[in-house]
Amino acid sequence: MEEETLQGQRCYDERLSRTNEAVIPDLLDFLRIDVELDPVGSDREENACSKNVMRKQRNWERRVEAKKGKRKEEKQRKKLNGRNKDIYGPQLNKRVMKATTKERLEDARGAGLVLCVDLNMTDHMSHKEISRLAGQIRRLYGSNKKALRPFHIFLTELKEDSLLYKECVRMNDGFLNYLMDVTDESWFHLFPAEDVIYLTPDANEALERVDEDKVYILGGLVDESIQKKISYKRAKELGVCTMRLPIDEYMVKKSNPKNFHSKILAINQVFEILLAFCETKDWTSALASGIPPGKGYVVTSQMSSEFGH
Repeated sequence: MEEETLQGQRCYDERLSRTNEAVIPDLLDFLRIDVELDPVGSDREENACSKNVMRKQRNWERRVEAKKGKRKEEKQRKKLNGRNKDIYGPQLNKRVMKATTKERLEDARGAGLVLCVDLNMTDHMSHKEISRLAGQIRRLYGSNKKALRPFHIFLTELKEDSLLYKECVRMNDGFLNYLMDVTDESWFHLFPAEDVIYLTPDANEALERVDEDKVYILGGLVDESIQKKISYKRAKELGVCTMRLPIDEYMVKKSNPKNFHSKILAINQVFEILLAFCETKDWTSALASGIPPGKGYVVTSQMSSEFGH
C-alpha cells in the first residue's frame, strides 16, 4: 500500500515537472516580449525628438542666412550711397539741415507772410474732431518746415488747459518747441481788422493773390456734422474781409459714382495750396496738387484733356 502511494507521488511530481518545463519558457518569452516593447517606444520618441531638433536647427540656420543677406545688402547700399556722395558732392548732414530749417523759420517770424489758425471754435467739435485738428496742426507745421519760404504761423486762442492743447502735446512730438507763436489771445486783438483776410469756403469773393501786407486767417474747425458757415459767420460778426480759394474759377466738378463734391478742406490742405501758389504763382498747379481727388474736383485743363483723349 505504501509502495503504491509513493509511486503515485513520483508520477505526480514528474507531471508537475514536465508542466513547469513547458510553461516557464513560454512565460519567459512573454516577459521578454514585454521588455523588448519598451526600447522600441523609446526609440520612436528619440527619433521624434531628433526630428524636432533638426527642424529647429534648419529654421535657425535659415534665419541666420537671411540676416547675413540683409547685412550684405545694407553694406552694398551704404557703399553705393558713398559712391554717390563722391559723384554728386558732399551732402548736407542732418545737423546742418536742421540748423538751416530753424534759421528759415526764425527769419519768417521776423519778416514772413503771416498765417493764423483761429482756434476759437472747438466748442463746436467732438473729442474725435479735436484730435483730428491736432493732427492737422502737426501736418501744417511740417509743410511750413519744408517750405523754402515759410510763413509766420500763429495759433490763437489756444489755452493750455484746453483739450486741444493737451491733444497737440500728446500727438505732436516736440510741439512745445515748434517755431510758431502760440497764444491764448484772439487774432482780432493781435492784428488790425483792415489787414485781415479770413479764408472760408462760404465767401463770395475769390482769392486772386497772396499779399505780404495781409494776415490770412484759417478757421480751425473739423466739422464732421457739417454745421453750415460757422467760420464765415464768425468773420462777418467781427467785420473782416472774407475770401475763398478760387476753386470755381480754375476747377470743375468731375462725375463720380457717389456724385460727391466738396470744397471743404482741412487747414493743412489749404495751407499747402497757399505755399504752392506763393512758389509757382499759378493757381492751376497749386489747386491740382493740393486738393485731394476724393473732393470731386479737377482743374479745367485736366478735364479738357480727358475729353480730348
